Amino acid sequence: MTNATPAARRPTPIDAVATAYYNRLLELSPEFATSLGLPGSESGYADYSPAGIDAMADAASHTLGQLAGLEPVDAVDAVTLDAMTERLGLEVEIHATGITELNNIESVVQSARAIFDLMPQDTPEQWGHIAERMHNLPAALEGFTASLRTSQARGHVSARRQVLIAAEQSRGYAKTGGFFDSLATAQPDLPPATVERLATGAAAANAAYLRLADVLEAELLPQAPEKDAVGREYYALMSRRFLGAEVDLEETYAWGVAELDAIIAEQEATAHKILPGATIDQAKASLNADPARQLKGTAALQAWMQEKSDAALASLASTHFEIPAPMDRLECMIAPTQDGGIYYSGPSDDFARPGRMWWSVPEGEDEFTTWAELTTVYHEGVPGHHLQVATAVLARDTLNDWRRNACWVSGHGEGWALYAEKLMADLGYLSDPGDYMGMLDAQRLRAARVVFDIGVHLELPVPERWGTGTWTSEKGFGFLEKNLDISEGQLKFEYTRYLGWPGQAPSYKVGQRLWEQIRDARRAAAGERYDEKAFHSEALRLGSVGLDTLGRALLG
Repeated sequence: MTNATPAARRPTPIDAVATAYYNRLLELSPEFATSLGLPGSESGYADYSPAGIDAMADAASHTLGQLAGLEPVDAVDAVTLDAMTERLGLEVEIHATGITELNNIESVVQSARAIFDLMPQDTPEQWGHIAERMHNLPAALEGFTASLRTSQARGHVSARRQVLIAAEQSRGYAKTGGFFDSLATAQPDLPPATVERLATGAAAANAAYLRLADVLEAELLPQAPEKDAVGREYYALMSRRFLGAEVDLEETYAWGVAELDAIIAEQEATAHKILPGATIDQAKASLNADPARQLKGTAALQAWMQEKSDAALASLASTHFEIPAPMDRLECMIAPTQDGGIYYSGPSDDFARPGRMWWSVPEGEDEFTTWAELTTVYHEGVPGHHLQVATAVLARDTLNDWRRNACWVSGHGEGWALYAEKLMADLGYLSDPGDYMGMLDAQRLRAARVVFDIGVHLELPVPERWGTGTWTSEKGFGFLEKNLDISEGQLKFEYTRYLGWPGQAPSYKVGQRLWEQIRDARRAAAGERYDEKAFHSEALRLGSVGLDTLGRALLG
């Protein structure tokens, strides 16, 4: 592939195939349309039954067949063909496993509820859409239940831990005064018919989630395996899904062990700068005791996030990145749930809804330390996910809609965000030793996840520093306790997440590694002509693609 990308271009036959597939995805997934802020499907759900899942796979197979007879006409086409062949081909492979995913973070259990977070609430009409979607939620969960039963009949049931947490989350959503009850009564100043429709919709959604919880506990739980490890074959498939690259898992595991050791050594050196002679834990205790580094309450957390995000956006826009309007706006939000995650949601296609950084604060947690969280603001916002996602959404003159809005590869996206954290340290934004310790803590967490995730799922030997024998889930929890300096609620959430979403957590640090390898190769090839701002701009304008595709696009 060449690197030349025209400023504006006419759509090609490959673009036409990509756009047709994108439009088919919008038809099959009304939630996808909602996430993009597109009108026309505000109240619907995808078909999560076996027939609906087959339709998704059929769309991918049909598109691959159309692409097989086409040749790229330019560099943009070459990347599109490369990316779609890799992504859609992998989707067909995953469909062939017959596995319906169930976990604590990224399954229909969570997504069917989470879509309401992205629905506008400004007009009676919009509240009407919310009411109708609540009424449509039972059919979506019934389809998902059918797919779980089909997967079960084929011998595929998620681990007991995931079934239990999914049932617990379902009951939590459906409890009296829970998410749907609160949403239905959030705006009392509405037409009576809409108020009534919201009330009956909440009741229907609550009942649907309770039925799902009953099925999980009565039907799946008795057959759910105690063992969390998914094994090499499925893990390798998931690793490719999240990286868009095939890596040597043993070599990557060994690299993760060495990277973790190096980060701990850097933390030890930084601890001495914070408090001479201190251990890492003593230095952190000193930081936590500093009133200037403390926030009390979620309102203070939100205001601080917004302040730091705004400052980074203004500063970086004039120096190291291209951040034109309308992507120069980012909202920091406290999520309406208490699951413990921190995440980003992209802007609507027209930027009427801006990109948003969400913080889901576990119940009972009300105190936050800025030294530990500043790096997360850069990860989720600028120059992390917001810069990455918004750049692609804005690239209408170059990228087709599938490239801009539908292709997301975790290793590319999360790898970039972790790359961005390290870059902010290199640029001096984390020069304060406390803030730098926070960045190192985030890097340590991600390196530990490489070791934990690959080690536990492939049942590899435990490094001597951390124990003996082979990895088990129980040994892994103790390992995470030593390396993840997060709250108890977050730790339990993350532990369950890694066990139920194999391959995803390592994609952050491994993705960062691959991003840095690509950058370093580009720098070596360019010599004195290397321009890092230009490299970042070119790379981000490609949109999110698999990391093998990214390397071929940027290195030729």
